[in-house]
Amino acid sequence: MLKRLQYTLIFSSVLFFISCDISANLLNDAGALLNGDEEQETENPLTNGEVISGLKQALSVGIENSVSLTSITDGFLGNEKIRLPFPPDAIKVKEKALDLGLNNQVDKFETTLNRAAEEACKEALPIFKNAITSMTVQDGFTILNGGNGAATKYLKDQTNQSLIDAFLPKVKDAISKVKLTEYWNPLINKYNTAMALTGGQQLNPDLDVFITNRAIEGLFLMVEKEENKIRLDPVARITDLLMKVFGSLTN
Repeated sequence: MLKRLQYTLIFSSVLFFISCDISANLLNDAGALLNGDEEQETENPLTNGEVISGLKQALSVGIENSVSLTSITDGFLGNEKIRLPFPPDAIKVKEKALDLGLNNQVDKFETTLNRAAEEACKEALPIFKNAITSMTVQDGFTILNGGNGAATKYLKDQTNQSLIDAFLPKVKDAISKVKLTEYWNPLINKYNTAMALTGGQQLNPDLDVFITNRAIEGLFLMVEKEENKIRLDPVARITDLLMKVFGSLTN
């Protein structure tokens, strides 16, 4: 009888501890579900690879949109923010031409100057995309959190000279295609003839370099505009990766 009572007490104790352990585990599991799910939703960390891929994707979207906007008729001429003016180095040529009554020729030259930039931009997309896809970002999170234009500035700092080298031949082809020199030569010849008579300095600015630099500057300005749109406007984040990467800035 005594032994039976001892076994009963031992068995009851075992059941008690087992039930306590199970209850504790259930509580822990419930807590993990409640807390863990909340943390998973709010703390979904970005990997460095996702940030880099997101930045490249944002720049790719930006340059595609920018090229499509600038390579059409009036893409430069009709956009006051990037419109190419009369070359500053040749502003005296413009003034002299206007004094000589060559207003129409000046207008045609300025229009064709922008047409050359628009024409050159048709060839720009593969050049810029190659620079974007080959970009190595060591500090992706710094760029991501760098504010408006940070990715565009990084891209420009890293690739500007190589873009100039690659873009210049395209500009020369565009100048030939739109026959820019047909409008430029009468202006510069009139000016230099007048300077020869008065002893003034003759000019002949490098239009290739001028158009190349201004076209690239205009494109980067448009790329920055597109980048900032993606940063600030969720609707512009057209892929899941863009939503995740740039959405992290507002979460």
